[in-house]
Amino acid sequence: MGAVVDIILPVFAIMLTGYLCGRFKVLGPASSQALNSFVYFVALPALFFVSMARVEIAEAFNGPFLIALGGGMLGGFGLAVLVGVFVFPNRLAALGLHGLCAIFSNTGYLGIPLLLIAFGEAGKLPAIVGTILTGAVVMPIGLAIIEVDLSQGSRPARIVANVVLGVAKSPLVLSAAFGLGISAIGWEVPSAIATFCDILGTAASPCALIAIGLFMANRSVTAGMLEVGWLVTIKLTVQPALTWWLAYVVMDMEPIWAAAAVILAALPTGALVFVLAQQYDIYVQRATATIMISTVVSLVTLSFLFAFLGVN
Repeated sequence: MGAVVDIILPVFAIMLTGYLCGRFKVLGPASSQALNSFVYFVALPALFFVSMARVEIAEAFNGPFLIALGGGMLGGFGLAVLVGVFVFPNRLAALGLHGLCAIFSNTGYLGIPLLLIAFGEAGKLPAIVGTILTGAVVMPIGLAIIEVDLSQGSRPARIVANVVLGVAKSPLVLSAAFGLGISAIGWEVPSAIATFCDILGTAASPCALIAIGLFMANRSVTAGMLEVGWLVTIKLTVQPALTWWLAYVVMDMEPIWAAAAVILAALPTGALVFVLAQQYDIYVQRATATIMISTVVSLVTLSFLFAFLGVN
């Protein structure tokens, strides 16, 4: 449990720091939105671009791993939205973010160090592939759902055009696609540009976590606890259970890749869901509470999972 605590506790501490900065007026009410805009338009695009540009596409495509991790996401998302429609009814964009809260793992900030601790360098590639899957595939799907909602009332052709344009012009999608294009043609990013992106990318997670704390400074963390508790349950138990079944029962996977898929699925909700929610001003409080509570609860669930998988 010590290794899990050493990695997850600082994440919660950064959110708490943001909360205290807001509570004691060190940073004003507009600071959360300003930090969020910096993350969305500057830091994350830099991180996505340089991360994608460094990935060898051939090495990243591990079919069974993608099926196990992606299948767990798909199952968790479907269950969350299905229940959400009847139990927590809301507009389409909010339901989409409801589903993302239930499946979007904090792969970059937590997944990579946890897998490096668990498996050494052998865990690095699964962590990177999982980060690509969540950032370059799942996030555009969430964006598409939001754009469909925002385009309601238009003609079908106009809705399709708005969705495609909305997703295509997202700085997150553009930067990821550009980085993958650089990787595909075999170009190497110049060292000065790579360093520039690395420095900016490093700021993405702490700024997003500070923004989460600032947002909650004058709001109730306990509002909507039934819905938040449901989302945390899916994220930390249902999604990893589905992923485990796919990785260990349905498919014959390499042990490290199978265990990595389950660990990534069991991570708490990532801060990028908050970044997206606040950018569109939809479902912000629930997303924030889910991130904070799932992060704390994961101290226990991840420790149990490591013991269950026999990871020392």
